[in-house]
Amino acid sequence: MLKPIDNPPDLAAVMAHLCEWAHELGFSQIGVADVDLSSAEPGLLAWLESGFHGSMHYMAAHGLKRARPRELVPGTVRVLTARMDYLPASTSSEWREIEWQGLKAPTQAQVSLYARGRDYHKVLRSRLQQLATRLEQLIGPMGYRVFTDSAPVLEVELASRSGLGWRGKHTLTLNREAGSMFFLGEIYLNLPLPLSAPEAPHCGSCDACLRVCPTQAIVAPYRVDARRCISYLTIEHDGAIPVELRSALGNRIYGCDDCQLVCPWNKFAQRSALPDFDSRAALTAPQLLDLWRWSEPEFLHRTEGSAIRRIGYARWRRNLAVAMGNALANRLPREASQALREALNAERDTATPLLAEHIDWALEQGT
Repeated sequence: MLKPIDNPPDLAAVMAHLCEWAHELGFSQIGVADVDLSSAEPGLLAWLESGFHGSMHYMAAHGLKRARPRELVPGTVRVLTARMDYLPASTSSEWREIEWQGLKAPTQAQVSLYARGRDYHKVLRSRLQQLATRLEQLIGPMGYRVFTDSAPVLEVELASRSGLGWRGKHTLTLNREAGSMFFLGEIYLNLPLPLSAPEAPHCGSCDACLRVCPTQAIVAPYRVDARRCISYLTIEHDGAIPVELRSALGNRIYGCDDCQLVCPWNKFAQRSALPDFDSRAALTAPQLLDLWRWSEPEFLHRTEGSAIRRIGYARWRRNLAVAMGNALANRLPREASQALREALNAERDTATPLLAEHIDWALEQGT
């Protein structure tokens, strides 16, 4: 429990320091939200009752704690929110066109942009901790907890209420000056910092994200059925990928950026100043066959410090098998098709039952 601070300092001056330090640490913007999120509870309950969380059972287990910061961390009176841009510094001005082209290259593996560099959990958590430490050095002992997609927190709701952006129809946070290509993090505080003004929504009548979703996972504006979402299927889901959705995955082996690529606001997406998010060579336009040849030790070595390692080798291979099957369905040149089939067949007899089933499906494609 966070204990109240007896003699709060000049909070406006503290906020000015925090903004300066946040930019020094690589954050693009910070804000402050209140802890009363009661108006968000009905929507969260409806989403859970619809089963849209799929096999993410922890979502249901945490229940309304996500919308009640004071229950998660007793004594919390404010939530400091932060966002950090993640496009690599070398990103071309034509980056969206390049990503669309990659999705049309059947034998190329498509990895979500955010996952091509260092694991954002590690980067944000470390820098949020540094920000909290500086604050404590300024005002003396205080209570706080740092979170980066690591606890039951309504991140997008807090970001919207604290002025970092608004909830887009794809449910991600959108910012007029940065689109949606950024990470979010929070510091739960017992310090009554001045609240930031919330951002009004600016999606208007646009429904591009709903129309572009390969699996129609955005079932209505501001409502995503995770069970159909490619990011969920390739990252969170640990079982068999539903047969009826496999073709829609295309060559996406880790995550999906389509709803962000099509969003008009992402023409304003900003580059990161941090080298942490620079794309690793092995994940920059990789070929499916090259990734399929990775042994488990090589997978662990090449994904060290990466968010990708979190899915493990089994899911990695499952995802690749589906992408290879989709490549075969594209009627490739004979040599390319033969190479994919030989690679799949070479692993069939020693594969786990889960992988074997996906390999069998892949080999059936294009026949």
